[in-house]
Amino acid sequence: MNIPSKYDPSSVEDKWYSYWMEHGFFRSTPDEREPYCIVIPPPNVTGVLHMGHMLNNTLQDVLVRRARMLGKNALWVPGTDHASIATEARVVGKLAKEGIKKTDLTREEFLGHAWEWTHKHGGIILEQLKKLGASCDWDRTCFTMDEALSESVISVFVDLYKKGLIYRGVRMVNWDPQALTAVSDEEVVYKEVASQLYYLQYRVEGEEDYITIATTRPETILGDTAVCVHPGDKRYYKFHGKKVLVPLVNRAVPVIVDEYVDREFGTGALKITPAHDINDYELGLKHNLESIDIFNNDGTLNHAAQVLVGEDRFRARELIVPLLKESGNLVKREDYINKVGFSERTDAVIEPKLSLQWFLKMKGLSVPALESVMNDNVQLQPAKFKNTYRHWMENVKDWCISRQLWWGHRIPAFFYGEGPNDYVVARSLEEAVELAREAAGNSRLTANDLRQDEDVLDTWFSSWLWPISVFDGIRYPENEDIQYYYPTNDLVTAPEILFFWVARMIIAGYEYRNEKPFDTVYLTGIVRDSKRRKMSKSLGNSPDPIDLMKKYSADGVRVGMLFCSPAGNDLLFDEGLTEQGRNFSNKIWNAFRLIKSWKVEHTLEQPGHSAEAVEWFDAEMARALTGVEDQFKKYRVSDALMIIYKLFWDQFSSWYLEIVKPLYRQPIDAVTYARTIEFIDRLLHILHPFMPFITEEIWQLITPRKKGESLMVSPMPVAKKYNSDLIGKVEAIREVVTQVRSIRKEKAIPPREAVKLLVRPSSGATFHHHLAPLLKKLANLSEVEVIELDPDSVVSFMVRNVEYFIPLGDLVDVSEEIGKLESELKYTRGFLESVRKKMNNQSFVQHAPEQVVEKERQKMDDAKGKIAALELQIEKLKEQV
Repeated sequence: MNIPSKYDPSSVEDKWYSYWMEHGFFRSTPDEREPYCIVIPPPNVTGVLHMGHMLNNTLQDVLVRRARMLGKNALWVPGTDHASIATEARVVGKLAKEGIKKTDLTREEFLGHAWEWTHKHGGIILEQLKKLGASCDWDRTCFTMDEALSESVISVFVDLYKKGLIYRGVRMVNWDPQALTAVSDEEVVYKEVASQLYYLQYRVEGEEDYITIATTRPETILGDTAVCVHPGDKRYYKFHGKKVLVPLVNRAVPVIVDEYVDREFGTGALKITPAHDINDYELGLKHNLESIDIFNNDGTLNHAAQVLVGEDRFRARELIVPLLKESGNLVKREDYINKVGFSERTDAVIEPKLSLQWFLKMKGLSVPALESVMNDNVQLQPAKFKNTYRHWMENVKDWCISRQLWWGHRIPAFFYGEGPNDYVVARSLEEAVELAREAAGNSRLTANDLRQDEDVLDTWFSSWLWPISVFDGIRYPENEDIQYYYPTNDLVTAPEILFFWVARMIIAGYEYRNEKPFDTVYLTGIVRDSKRRKMSKSLGNSPDPIDLMKKYSADGVRVGMLFCSPAGNDLLFDEGLTEQGRNFSNKIWNAFRLIKSWKVEHTLEQPGHSAEAVEWFDAEMARALTGVEDQFKKYRVSDALMIIYKLFWDQFSSWYLEIVKPLYRQPIDAVTYARTIEFIDRLLHILHPFMPFITEEIWQLITPRKKGESLMVSPMPVAKKYNSDLIGKVEAIREVVTQVRSIRKEKAIPPREAVKLLVRPSSGATFHHHLAPLLKKLANLSEVEVIELDPDSVVSFMVRNVEYFIPLGDLVDVSEEIGKLESELKYTRGFLESVRKKMNNQSFVQHAPEQVVEKERQKMDDAKGKIAALELQIEKLKEQV
């Protein structure tokens, strides 16, 4: 078989992905096997792959590939989200380049452009995921605007409305003056901004006294309806119950008291603008204050402001300062750094604004979802996020579910009159007509008399149904798919959407299936650069994942991403890690080429060192598999990979192959060769979920395969009992080999020159004679002899209380040897003292597990034995000086 000298991922990756697709290995349908299901966090339909996607989807693919190889009926459901704000913004931008304004189009015309854009760009990110090796069932690809999913969304809205949980009202929302829509909390990005703090004095009505407040937004004083102070602040006792005049407009507003006020901020007195600050809004409700909205939807001042009408809010801030100075209300201003909310989609500064919107009552709905996580029915990995989740859920507020956009699921509310409550909610226009006739008491109403609400639903209102709607479980709650795959097993997502998406899916799961949507939520970290900055296009610090895969291979990037991505902790991305991943691929490839280059001689008897090596590595692999299974149970996927990485690189390549490798141009015995092929086969199996492409390529090359065979659907090796005693003995042998090699280097003894090794076990220590062949092969020893008397002209070292000597004749510098031994003696005495301190700590001895205490006792005994032996060696050498 002609095996290329170098691994070429560019020719391998497309070949095997096409093969997997052609044979339907990713497909899943209900059967008698145990299901394993993951639903993809749907990326934006018009998005492209970024580093966060790479991490998230690599983890999902590892989990689903492993489950498939463990014999489960594994399903990974792919799909995309219609992303109302992001997609509409892109379409508006595209039209603007063509000289078309959204306002010049009808809703239907604009939606035509939006669908055209979606069809053109919608599949890009899914095709990119295929390059990564994502083993999704592409036949099940869903889109949140698909007919079945859209019907599900509308059905849920109608159902919740009928239950009295959805209502329409004026509330404070995050308003994007550029996109002209409300946005959800998670779409607000807070940035530190260099601002100014303006100190303004308000004259007390009917007096010549003043109260001074501090604000970063002087333009909003035009909407002030109170000034608030802390009830315990003695400075302001005299103002309690009085009124003050708002500068420029001279509106008399009350001075109220509330413990909400931070006495240390500014002057300790706050201006209250209920229409334009969420905290002021809450205070306004509490104290029954008037609310004056001074902004138009585009951020300009309206007639309610009375001053600077028509000016943009930021221009108004500039213009109002000289007016306040002229009126004598501006006391001073200071530089100030504060956090300002920006729209994630448009980067416009968010305006807290009172707006007529649709809301979903969350308090009652949230109870089962909170209990489910707190009692670990749904497990968060890592568990540290439970407290964050509990805080959010215990303080949950009603969800603003309407958006002032055209792209999305249009709210199924139909108005039949001009009154604020002259509407009905229905699944279809036909149903709406019937309901409207009944509500209005007018049997002559027709479809032409109804006007559907212009708003669409928040994108999250469709994605919160995702684990149910991808199986059509809302429309057909008893269908085979939903009964088999739901609840799903694992959800892999980011902590920043724990509440906005994950919690809402759990809420929907209990409301519509009376069951959790998934067993476990694996929370990844954020991918950051070396300076701990979040990767983003705007900062220019995010590499293109496709370019990375071209440079380092898909397997290399997958491994690189996982090398430093513990669950819940941020990943500090370093391109060197993906290079390390590529180097690992090359290591695997070269090890395979080496093995396949050996000639097998069936008449050869298996050498003793090879027999010992086979038994040892079999135990090492069993130990590694036990560790890997344990790490997967704990969702420590990176740690599981590291165990396999070290097993292959350190144990298999550096030690096992070194032991069994035949001499140059000599054949290998058939038994050792067969076991070595078996080992690499098993190694490929446990590596496959992490590195699917190279492992499939090598597995197909190991031996001729039938058409339709694949590593990805062959059984995963499982952990078995192993000989830990043998592993410990071979570890000792490897320490001896390392010492011998170090002495060779020190004394300039060529590696090919065999040396003799003398062995003298100390009291209570044992040299394992049966492992001598292993030692002779690895250290190139001519002989291993156990002695009792003191040898002459030797270099010595000690491993685990066994003394080793290499006779070197005149090459031995006695003074140098004494120095080395004294240095080792000093270190060992220090080590013994540290162990003694631990053992003298009664708290440790009484509370530590028995096996841990026993291990410390053994360390102490070993150190004592080693000290005695070293002291004796030093004494003997000094006699020679």
